[in-house]
Amino acid sequence: MNSKVILLVEDNPDDEALTLRALKKNNIGNQVIVARDGAEALDYLFGAGQYSGRDATLTPQVVLLDLKLPKIDGLEVLRRLRANENTKLLPVVILTSSNEEQDRINGYDSGANSYVRKPVDFNQFIEAVHQLGLYWLILNEQPPARR
Repeated sequence: MNSKVILLVEDNPDDEALTLRALKKNNIGNQVIVARDGAEALDYLFGAGQYSGRDATLTPQVVLLDLKLPKIDGLEVLRRLRANENTKLLPVVILTSSNEEQDRINGYDSGANSYVRKPVDFNQFIEAVHQLGLYWLILNEQPPARR
């Protein structure tokens, strides 16, 4: 059973609060798990560290992944997800303030499903989160569970 959990991987407390507020403002009531660095995100996804015992076969509906993270950066998180049989098809949206062309190239090259630059304006950010929620939580059909 898929409970449509969102994994938000974000180290900046202001961006975390902004994203959570935008989700709430858009009536996206899904459970949001927040990982504040790349290592914590991987622990959550693979059921390790503080998340040992968590059923790692239950994956989030979508991962919102920042690029510039402590411990393990977002691109390395993405590479490890794509290298693992259980997470290689997991939808990953890079949600970052970076508008660097090379970051976009590296993100897609590493297997990102989407690259969204965080708008500076809060109303634009609310609209961006609305579109993300509409697509990834309602319209997108996930691949069938592996047996």
